[in-house]
Amino acid sequence: MIRVGRTFLIAAAGVALFKVTQIPLPWLLGPIFACLAAALAGVPLGGVKIMNDGMRTVLGVAVGATLTPPVLASFPAMWPTLLMVPAMVAMIGLIGVPYFQRFCGYSFPTAYYATMPGGLQDMLVFGEEAGANVRTLSLVHATRVLVIVVALPFLLRGIWEADLSNPPGAPASTVPVQELLLMVFCAIAGWRGAKWAGMFGASILGPLILTAAVTLAGGLHNRPPAEAIWAAQFFIGMGIGTKYAGITMNEVRRDIVAGIGFCVILILLTLMFVEVIYAFGLAPGMEAILSFAPGGQAELTVLALIVGADVAFVVAHHVLRIFVVILGAPLAARMFSPEPPD
Repeated sequence: MIRVGRTFLIAAAGVALFKVTQIPLPWLLGPIFACLAAALAGVPLGGVKIMNDGMRTVLGVAVGATLTPPVLASFPAMWPTLLMVPAMVAMIGLIGVPYFQRFCGYSFPTAYYATMPGGLQDMLVFGEEAGANVRTLSLVHATRVLVIVVALPFLLRGIWEADLSNPPGAPASTVPVQELLLMVFCAIAGWRGAKWAGMFGASILGPLILTAAVTLAGGLHNRPPAEAIWAAQFFIGMGIGTKYAGITMNEVRRDIVAGIGFCVILILLTLMFVEVIYAFGLAPGMEAILSFAPGGQAELTVLALIVGADVAFVVAHHVLRIFVVILGAPLAARMFSPEPPD
């Protein structure tokens, strides 16, 4: 508990520092950088997993509350960009695996599961079963999410002049109490039901599905309040930073540097796909980059909420990306592995 309390204080100090210096997204980036700096300095850090997962349910409810009948009617128009998601995943694999094997010296299982832009926990489970280095996978994926989440706000503001100071929702005092209670029910029941069913991304997708059903039935007319979204940002940011706890300088030189190099490749690939999408008028540039940036689903959802992007469009593409990776990764790894199975 002392370690957890210390982590909370460090994350809160990061929020305060970013607010005072007026750096964008203090509730997300502040905890990330504060916890990252503490981890690199050797400070013991810790978190409460059930609380971190619980805060992600807020994002599922936020997205589900936006799925009104007019929004659902727009889904068929997404098919051209949705078809590009598997193509991007394939390109990431074709470039990333040789990069990690030849330039970074990773074994094939480690290189493959370090490359696949899926959910962290899923890639760790698959990677461990395949004989990959789990600690390396954890650091590379944490670095991928960190760099993408940090770089995107500045790209959004620099290219599209996005206003990152917008509150992510209305104040809690303006949302009817019965709707707040209904949101809490959708968050908890959706999460636990999805987890019981074995659904990937249960903490987000379960609440999303249940909230969408309630919204379509006319039960909800508001998104979660700004205070709830800020709390979710805080825990997500703290979770990213604490993944570096206990890191050694050898891991910094080997895995963090490798992860940063891979992020450069990912950003260039993302910009290439965004340029094609924008050139053919398939989607606005801001929605395109938020949909194809291979960061974490929760983190990209937060950014979409803040900048006022089409959240349903963004989430649909990230769900498909994770679905493609989770279904295809074990099969592809088995097909292309140069090493005989044990």
